[in-house]
Amino acid sequence: MTDYILSEETRAKFKKISTASIATALFKRGLRNQFIQGAAPCGPMTENMVGQAFTLRYIPAREDRNPITVFRNADHPQRVAVETCPAGWVLVMDGRKDARAATAGSILVTRLAVRGCAGVVSDAGFRDVEGIGALDMPAYCAKASAPTNLTLHEAMDINVPISCGDAAVFPGDVLLGDRDGVMVIPAHLAEELADECLGMESYEAFVLEQVNAGAEIIGLYPCTKDENMKKYEAWRAAKGL
Repeated sequence: MTDYILSEETRAKFKKISTASIATALFKRGLRNQFIQGAAPCGPMTENMVGQAFTLRYIPAREDRNPITVFRNADHPQRVAVETCPAGWVLVMDGRKDARAATAGSILVTRLAVRGCAGVVSDAGFRDVEGIGALDMPAYCAKASAPTNLTLHEAMDINVPISCGDAAVFPGDVLLGDRDGVMVIPAHLAEELADECLGMESYEAFVLEQVNAGAEIIGLYPCTKDENMKKYEAWRAAKGL
């Protein structure tokens, strides 16, 4: 869906940026629905999840199509997605926000981690959430769910536009996840947002120092007084930023 390739330089920038900053920057551009609703990290986050989207779409399972024997098929889309999601990318699953059944479990997610993928996101359930949360690779889901995906979900399409947590996700979009959740960044905006939001993070670090020192928020956040911008520039110079 896009020719954009996320560079390691831009990935490193996004590692330092919060989902809140991305949400604000996208809102300024008229994009209000880029946060994946209901997907929470499965374990402690040591760093941001950053990678381009490789998608898997589920539809409601129909009983005559989804016996347990379908997993014997070498071309089962769930398994194929796990084996073909590129290293450095994020597997994003459209589970229709139905967490009554899992969309993956710890074995499949471990396979993604071993293959060098950047993360996995589902708006439905995962099995073995404790084991998934212990992996080095970030993972997000709606909640723990023991039933196999076959009870409610049929894996259907790979690398097509999907909905995940009410956000549209196109293959190649950039996913940024932190402790708050996951933002979907349209690929054509990735470079400018990375640079813009790094500046936002720097200013907010300055603001927190000022607030902790007793400064009032009016005129400081957002910055509407020249004196505060001058203080910020001096603060940056002092810190070598």
